[in-house]
Amino acid sequence: MKTKIKFVQLYLFIAILFLTLPSFAQTQTDSLVYNIETTDGNSYQGKIIEQNDVEIIFQTNNVGNITILQADIKKIQAISNLKKKNGKYWLENPQSTRYFFSPNGFGLKAGEGYYQNVWVMVNSFAVGVTDYISLGGGIVPLFFFAGTPSPIWFTAKASIPVSKKGLSLGVGALGGTVIGEEHMGFGILYGITTIGNKNNNVSIGLGYGYAGGSWAQSPMVNVNFMFRTGPKGYIISENYYINNGETFILFSIGGRTIVKNSAGIDYGLWIPFYGNMDSFVAIPWLGVSIPFGNKKKNKMK
Repeated sequence: MKTKIKFVQLYLFIAILFLTLPSFAQTQTDSLVYNIETTDGNSYQGKIIEQNDVEIIFQTNNVGNITILQADIKKIQAISNLKKKNGKYWLENPQSTRYFFSPNGFGLKAGEGYYQNVWVMVNSFAVGVTDYISLGGGIVPLFFFAGTPSPIWFTAKASIPVSKKGLSLGVGALGGTVIGEEHMGFGILYGITTIGNKNNNVSIGLGYGYAGGSWAQSPMVNVNFMFRTGPKGYIISENYYINNGETFILFSIGGRTIVKNSAGIDYGLWIPFYGNMDSFVAIPWLGVSIPFGNKKKNKMK
């Protein structure tokens, strides 16, 4: 008889456990906040109330509960770990592995990538082959203008996350040539150390350049920083020191704004300083970065 009572108690315990698991799982789901981008270009922030293979019931911040078809979802990104201020969530940096042009120690995840365009003519891209290695390239298609010689280049980068507290290393290479010209190869080998996270970081790098059939006599020093200013904004500075017989310093200051569909618009000024410079020059920078790949990253199953 006692054995039978114990069996009934065990059965009731298991039954109660299975009945309470769905409500516990729902509580866990409700604690996560997501940004959902749909194929029609809209973006919503909020919590997943319920979902299946066909649709998601989503509690948004502004318009209440809505139903979104799984087929209409372009990307789901968990943003519960990002800051929230005045009711707005700070979305992920659309180009966290690069400043204006210089890379940092962070790497693209496998399948992630971005396309960057600067002043219409300068085009480049990069794709994560693994979580630690990325490949890319770029071109300035001047050949559209009466066959003008056009630079083209390829890049490779390995990223090494050293510490979860915010230390990452990167090593890489850029090699290229000028289409339409002979013996015009150029390139650079570099190493870079980044301290901080993908929102706020400082990088220091060294690189040896190659051009005109010979390597530079001394390394180029690269110092950059990026700091988040709000839900959609960053301040960025990218700077170079080169001494190859004559001192040359290239300083920049500007920002990045996250726009619809997580694209980023970069803008700023580049200011060169020569050893015997007699006048002040400021060169404007305007570029856009569009991420691609891993369209439904962080999607719940």
